[in-house]
Amino acid sequence: MNISEILELNERAKEDGKNFPRARQLFSQIQSELGRHFIGIVGPRGVGKTVLLKQLALSEPDSFYLSADTPAGSDFFQIARILSEQYKINILLVDEIHFCKTYAKDLKKIYDFLNIRVVFTSSVSLSLFDSAYDLSRRIVLRYLFPFSFREYLLFTKQIEIPQLTINDIIEGRWTANHMRYNYVFDEYLQGRLFPFSLEEPDCVPLLRNICSKVIRRDIPMVSNLRFDDIEKIERTLKFIGRSEVDGVNFSSISRNLGITKYKAALYVKLLEQAFILNPVYPKGTNVLKEPKVLMFLPFRLLYRDWSQCVGAIREDFFAEMMTMKGLRFHYLKTKRGAKTPDFLVEQRQESVVIEIGGKGKGREQFKGIKVQKKLILSHSAEVIGNKRPLSLLGFVV
Repeated sequence: MNISEILELNERAKEDGKNFPRARQLFSQIQSELGRHFIGIVGPRGVGKTVLLKQLALSEPDSFYLSADTPAGSDFFQIARILSEQYKINILLVDEIHFCKTYAKDLKKIYDFLNIRVVFTSSVSLSLFDSAYDLSRRIVLRYLFPFSFREYLLFTKQIEIPQLTINDIIEGRWTANHMRYNYVFDEYLQGRLFPFSLEEPDCVPLLRNICSKVIRRDIPMVSNLRFDDIEKIERTLKFIGRSEVDGVNFSSISRNLGITKYKAALYVKLLEQAFILNPVYPKGTNVLKEPKVLMFLPFRLLYRDWSQCVGAIREDFFAEMMTMKGLRFHYLKTKRGAKTPDFLVEQRQESVVIEIGGKGKGREQFKGIKVQKKLILSHSAEVIGNKRPLSLLGFVV
């Protein structure tokens, strides 16, 4: 271990942090968190986790930045001990911790034996609490997702628009500013929700690179896969990206790729943990409990043009907003395939059925569904009856 090299990388990280004067909301939340617990920042590649750590390194004088994606970061317990005892560092910021295979053991040792706090990032949703080490009381996970439509407008238009609830959308409680920027909603859906898109007009090549790194680097670090599994994961993703959303589940993946349902479920789970796939489980009687497999935005555009998959992207957007806000939701399905709305959102006091769509979708989609509130979210600015603009979902708290 070359401590001088580590010290130099830390100084370079703090200098780099000066290039990012604007911070995401999670930055101030982590700064204000008190307690003994460690913090794990989990989110997709390209979402700004490294930038956030560098901003924290710059703002906290007793902090130290370390990338686990280097030989120097392979044994960060020993590094943490040296930094704590010899350099009086109180906060260790570890980037991409999943590249250290002993991270769970090291985190437990640091927590139990050193007087130093750890904030770490990972591009894979780590199964920390399923490990042999009791980390549940030691670590709190914080998710950093891509921009919501509201945050995208904050960064691009420098305007802070009030948050909404689903009930606000149903009851029509929004302002003119919520609708004023509807004209940029389509560009947002086409990939502008990643921070790097603010400087890169064509984000598709970067997304393709992210996807490749996730499959070939990140996933193998947290799973025991064989070499041929990597190629099958790529084929799985290609099949899902080129298919219509209805009917994509473990069974159809298994049937079309010639793999077992167990393998199909495993590949979907790994791609879900890497924030590329977003499986949604059903709600209804006498239904198979297989998920409807959606994608996180805008990875579907790696496999089909916007005009070919805009309907699927609407559903991807809905599911991503619900996931980002931690709301419980399901897709609706009947045994005989009768028409139903797309989704059920479960709130504390009441449930809401939501149909996602464009032209031609209306009240008949809700026939036979018994819930308190119903909502149609259309890809337009139209407000008629229970129909509302889909873009309003981007402001949901």
